[in-house]
Amino acid sequence: MATVGESRITYDARGLAEPDAAVPMISTIEGEKAEFDAKELTTRQINLELRWLLYEQRVKDVTVLNPSAKHSLGVGILTRCRLTFVGSLGYFGLGLIDGPEVHVGGRVGWSVCENMMSGVVVIDGNAGSLTGAAIRGGDLVVKGQVGARTGIDQKGGTIIVLGSAGSMTGFMMQRGRMIILGDVGPGLGDSMYDGTIYVGGKVKALGIDCVPGEWTDADSELVERKFGIYGLGSPPELQKFVCGKQLYNYDVLEPSERKLVL
Repeated sequence: MATVGESRITYDARGLAEPDAAVPMISTIEGEKAEFDAKELTTRQINLELRWLLYEQRVKDVTVLNPSAKHSLGVGILTRCRLTFVGSLGYFGLGLIDGPEVHVGGRVGWSVCENMMSGVVVIDGNAGSLTGAAIRGGDLVVKGQVGARTGIDQKGGTIIVLGSAGSMTGFMMQRGRMIILGDVGPGLGDSMYDGTIYVGGKVKALGIDCVPGEWTDADSELVERKFGIYGLGSPPELQKFVCGKQLYNYDVLEPSERKLVL
């Protein structure tokens, strides 16, 4: 068991030892679990501590206390593990992750889970704009509301929102699924190429080439399975929206034809 008060060498961004860099150990480690207080740490110190615990100490379960809405926390984690942030995160949290199971016990700012490859992220509060931008896999569950352009350029995975969503949600969606239980602002699914969007509330306006889809047994199975996994109860009645495929050959259209499509 490692405790506060021990020391170790810290490293710079290139992995080289920094001179006179012996600093007090900030994490408490018990077996495969660790915990540390991030209140007085910088973003860089927090992320270095996470990497030291996960990659060098082989810890599988890390709890971060008092993240204090700092930006860019937990980015680039490429291993299967469990992370718990007891508090809120700022902008660009948990980007470029591949494998971890994360619980955020607060809110998050813009662009959470951008380019997420795999894993599970559950956020107890609200999320800002660009939630799950360019996500490629895994599940992102937001128990509050999300801002504009949620799921922009989504390439896979599932985004579940228990509250409402802002304008241009699903913009340029390419693949994957979105399940939004609340109302959605204007421009839903604008310019989407593929994928499926399920909405439980009212849609202010559909975006270009986003059209209602036919409900199938596969849709029911997907929604019920996801609700069961995350203990969300019985799913409400949902509307299904898909791509109308009018923009598939947009680049080869003549200018006059483009005006008709748009």
